[in-house]
Amino acid sequence: MKLNQRLSKLKFLALLIALTPLLTLFSCIDTNEKKDYQSTADIPVSREMVAELTAPPHVPTPVGRRKAKKLIVNMEILEEVGEMTDGVKYTYWTFGGSVPGSFIRTRVGDEVEFHLKNHPDNKLPHNIDLHAVTGPGGGATSSFVAPGKEAQFSFKVLNPGLYVYHCATAPVGMHIANGMYGLILVEPEGGLPKVDKEYYIMQGDFYTKGENGERGLQPFDMKKAVDEDADYVVFNGKVGALTGDNAITAKVGETVRLYIGNGGPNLVSSFHVIGEIFDKVRVEGGDLINTNVQTTLVPAGGAAIVEFRVDVPGTFILVDHSIFRAFNKGALGMLKVEGEEDLKIYSGMQEEGIYQPEGGGIQKMPGVEGSGIVEASAKNLEEKIEFGKATYMQTCFACHQAEGQGIANAFPPLAKSDYLNANVNRAIDIILNGKTGEITVNGTIYNSVMTRQDLSDEEIANVLTYVYNSWGNSKKDVTPAMVRSRRNAH
Repeated sequence: MKLNQRLSKLKFLALLIALTPLLTLFSCIDTNEKKDYQSTADIPVSREMVAELTAPPHVPTPVGRRKAKKLIVNMEILEEVGEMTDGVKYTYWTFGGSVPGSFIRTRVGDEVEFHLKNHPDNKLPHNIDLHAVTGPGGGATSSFVAPGKEAQFSFKVLNPGLYVYHCATAPVGMHIANGMYGLILVEPEGGLPKVDKEYYIMQGDFYTKGENGERGLQPFDMKKAVDEDADYVVFNGKVGALTGDNAITAKVGETVRLYIGNGGPNLVSSFHVIGEIFDKVRVEGGDLINTNVQTTLVPAGGAAIVEFRVDVPGTFILVDHSIFRAFNKGALGMLKVEGEEDLKIYSGMQEEGIYQPEGGGIQKMPGVEGSGIVEASAKNLEEKIEFGKATYMQTCFACHQAEGQGIANAFPPLAKSDYLNANVNRAIDIILNGKTGEITVNGTIYNSVMTRQDLSDEEIANVLTYVYNSWGNSKKDVTPAMVRSRRNAH
């Protein structure tokens, strides 16, 4: 018995010694080891997941080290009225209810199953062309969908990068001009390097029957679009989408990554952040990386990824540096950074109100002749104040500020202004003709230029009525007849 047990143990030990090289070999195999494929088309998928979609300026969770999956994208097209700027409405055509449309985040090797729904209340058929798709029409030929219907198609994600998608239903330019564009990010295997903050910003140019700031529901103007004569050039679908309470944020020391797209349909963007240098720019959203860049071009139908570390606190202004587009047509946003100052990097007294939107009002130097534009009459004092506020925000806000406080040593206050309240005819004359030279307001001398405003009698009456009925002023009601009288006197 003991002999048999001893022989069994010896056999077991011999077997163990024989298997040791094999066990060692298998133990050295890393099941997580990255496998090289001849083509990204060969990357297998594991399981299925529903894509997280986000409205701007937010982006979905990074893909990280997840394996390629079958990714289900559910997107609905909505045609809905929104606000272009104060007092101006526009009928947007949208992917997912926002302009730009929902941000889609994938990785190379994903198999995307795309479900495109056209809401039954919509008026028109639509489709989608994704620049990340290798296939006819970028998916457009397989996704034409009438109101109340759904289209489905699939594609393999082959190339990493940041890509535009847009509607391609005829007339193609009209569909894009009404807001039908967005971004799809394809991350490389293992994901992009980690950063602290990521945001989604897309520029677009809009063409309306009325001029910039003209009130009411404005229809699309095909002739202006063909002539590339944009009334609005904006970030994320409207004037002010990234300013004030809507500004994007970061903290000192954080790294910020911006996914920048340009839906067009016509204009190239010269994207710049005032007060920052881009540490890295992924040119046109691809593999080429430039460093230490001040301004980067983003073509219509193209994209770029910019990264930078914020070293000091303050408000940093995002612009299309074709600069009238920024300050007068709307392509202006804000990044608000909080944290400790670093005087080794930047020091100096900071004035509030620098680099604010200036609106679409046409301004001229004093003495230059011109004619005003016509606007529908306000029916009562409440409407005059409402209309006047819209004109103020488009024309006067940059210099005189939101609460009429002006800018110290530069532009006088309108709030509780002794100069303004003393003489309404003088106030009208200054708007009509401009003003140069010294004036004294509330005991302080100002010496600057007030440009002549190319406004109608109605608009001047409304804006002065708004100012006089705000910020502790004398509550005067200025009429178009009063303005006309002063205009005819010169």
